[in-house]
Amino acid sequence: MDTALQEDDSFAQATNAARLGLPPSVLTLVPSPSRLPQAVTMAKVAVLLFLVFFACAGDLVSCNRTYIVHMNPDCRPLVHPTHADWYAAHLQSLSIDPGRHLLYAYSDIFHGFAAALLPHHLPLLRSSHAVLDLYPDPVYQLHTTRSPQFLGLALDADAASSATALPRPIQAVEAASHDVFIAVLDTGVWPEIPSFSDAGLPEVPSRWRGACEAGVDFSPSLCNRKLIGARSFAKGFRAAAVTAGDGSVLGKPKEYDSPRDQDGHGTHTASTAAGSAVANASLLGYAAGTARGMAIGARVAAYKVCWASGCFGSDILAGMEAAISDGADVLSLSLGGGSTPYYRDTIAIGAFAAIARGIFVSCSAGNSGPGPDTLANGAPWIATVGAGTLDRDFPSTVRIGNGAQYTGVSLYSGKGMGSKLVPAVYGGGSSNASRLCLAGTLDPARVRGKLVFCDRGVSARVEKGAVVKAAGGAGMILANTAANGEELVADSHLLPAVAVGKKEGDKIRQYITTDPNPRGVLSFGGTVLGVRPSPVVAAFSSRGPNPVSPQILKPDFIGPGVNILAGWSGSVGPTGLLKDNRRTHFNIMSGTSMSCPHISGVAALLKAAHPNWSPAAIKSALMTTAYFLDNTKSPLRDAAGGSFATPFSFGAGHVDPQRALSPGLIYDITTDDYIAFLCSLNYTIPHIKTLAKRPNLDCSRRFSHPGNLNYPSFAVAFRRNSRVVKYVREVTNVGPAFSVYQVKVAGPKDVAVTVKPPKLVFKQANQKLKYSVTFVSKKSRKSTDAFGRITWTSKQHKVWSPIAYTWTM
Repeated sequence: MDTALQEDDSFAQATNAARLGLPPSVLTLVPSPSRLPQAVTMAKVAVLLFLVFFACAGDLVSCNRTYIVHMNPDCRPLVHPTHADWYAAHLQSLSIDPGRHLLYAYSDIFHGFAAALLPHHLPLLRSSHAVLDLYPDPVYQLHTTRSPQFLGLALDADAASSATALPRPIQAVEAASHDVFIAVLDTGVWPEIPSFSDAGLPEVPSRWRGACEAGVDFSPSLCNRKLIGARSFAKGFRAAAVTAGDGSVLGKPKEYDSPRDQDGHGTHTASTAAGSAVANASLLGYAAGTARGMAIGARVAAYKVCWASGCFGSDILAGMEAAISDGADVLSLSLGGGSTPYYRDTIAIGAFAAIARGIFVSCSAGNSGPGPDTLANGAPWIATVGAGTLDRDFPSTVRIGNGAQYTGVSLYSGKGMGSKLVPAVYGGGSSNASRLCLAGTLDPARVRGKLVFCDRGVSARVEKGAVVKAAGGAGMILANTAANGEELVADSHLLPAVAVGKKEGDKIRQYITTDPNPRGVLSFGGTVLGVRPSPVVAAFSSRGPNPVSPQILKPDFIGPGVNILAGWSGSVGPTGLLKDNRRTHFNIMSGTSMSCPHISGVAALLKAAHPNWSPAAIKSALMTTAYFLDNTKSPLRDAAGGSFATPFSFGAGHVDPQRALSPGLIYDITTDDYIAFLCSLNYTIPHIKTLAKRPNLDCSRRFSHPGNLNYPSFAVAFRRNSRVVKYVREVTNVGPAFSVYQVKVAGPKDVAVTVKPPKLVFKQANQKLKYSVTFVSKKSRKSTDAFGRITWTSKQHKVWSPIAYTWTM
């Protein structure tokens, strides 16, 4: 979740988790810089769990909990015509009433079901020879006008008006993208906004099998040739609401029991991926221009799987199964959880089924940066997307009484403060909590008419502004702490407010706390383009190493994810606060939730250009053509501290759609290769069967090392008694015949790298050739990691692969 509405309030999340009967870690899996608009505090989450959808006995309300159950298809009796019949019969054989307990029966995505079970049901299922595994239903959290130009998908205004402007190669595939379907699994959709206009689009191809479901305030007629489907999945959410005992709250704001998006997050991500071009778009005047998705010709379908209390694994799996069955070509999931083995990761399980059918899956990396090992959605068959900045900013200024001026950012659009300095205060209350401007901590007598300085953290950024406004403050300065560094995320506050980085914040705080008569004033500078340097890796973007399989370098790449303008729900204001009565067709948000649909849309374009490419081939093209220098020709920097970023934060680099159209070489991976990879992780056959729907599956083929999966990047771990690592890769020539590639290696001097052969000669297109890479650590190191790169160069192409070295001596 990525709006301005939540900071990392671990206490509130832990309390909410306990209320749902879940471990405290479940709802803190992906801490965000800013999250789902309606999930503001634990109190607001509680009232947003809407009415009970079915009646339950008292013991079910108090003891029931949803579980995902994986079944062994080899055990299915032939007497049952469908898997659903088998699941129901099996539950009945164990004296478990399927009519009361069975929520979802899965068959296309994996063999199994979701059920609301009582404690005494668990040993019955665990002892059944037909059950491979069962575990509690996990809860995941939700992790534009300029980004198309920034990615090279649209001409800048000046270039577009030039008589010499030529169409870009990527534009040639936009017509072909009419046949590509993007499924967005999120909080639903607000279909009336202009981003989902179908003007100029041909009829929907007949292979689409999806539906536009009726529901509360949602008619099937709202779908069209752009928004081709809308469905809603809430059984897991409903079961959790009943379990928590909060489903019967009346007279409170409730969510739509339909695909309609009350939150805005799903509308934002869907329009980012494939929204139609909308002229004169802006957020209350900010980021004005033509808003459009990455693939304006592609079709989009919305699958509502996320609700006030999160996104339940059972609902996500049902949504993914429906999207696969409906005919989706791309799945986009801007949500995630923590690190767990792939056979218990519901997103990884659903994604495996998707890629087995040739469907590209894009997921957000998470917003738990800048710490290491914070990444979500690290399965190698998923495109894991981190976040970077655009070359656009929204500058604002803080001027204080000693004459100093400091630059920050803001999306405040109301009446300004003028030019006159006003008194300033820090800690306008009786407790230290007032320095964080938490609800109920500010004394109106001390802050009325003053410029209030607030430290970032614990509560939502925009909520702090609302607290200051309610106390009578004239404006707010919101200062980053060490956790956020110098990264600036703009918000559409309800009062004049400016966000500043840690360095500026420290100086302003020092002035306010030491000057006998501190004063200040804020001013706002609108929208500025051409910001340098850019892109910069967002501080909140989650980082590697991959916590589940460190042999696979993650994230895969970064895309635009900071201050992104896209479509918005008509149900809430741009802050998401209940007291925000403003309404707008567009909003500006930040998070890996925003970068993920950028990649989903770009993948749709590549799918249109190369319909026979596998999901792995598309991801390879995006990785090996990604760039790692910013617009000042300097290595990418990290917003967390301003130092150079590493592949643990940006993967292969920032995506470049133009170059990805013609990558030269690709690293392809089959479903059999992924199974061999899982075998090399020493997963058991029952565990692998929860992912791969294969009869008589075995591990007769396995890699000698998980890093030998044919991945377009390298993660090399040296250990005390193992200073030599050897990997093998196979590349496919998707460029011209008779292409010749020479290899070049860059990296630390204390690692010797040998590539054999050093030259690859392709006699024809689509020819495959293998090469091996041997990495030798010359000596032990005090530092724990280092980085390098392997580049294959021909006359037409450069094919880059990052290398991440780690030492655990």
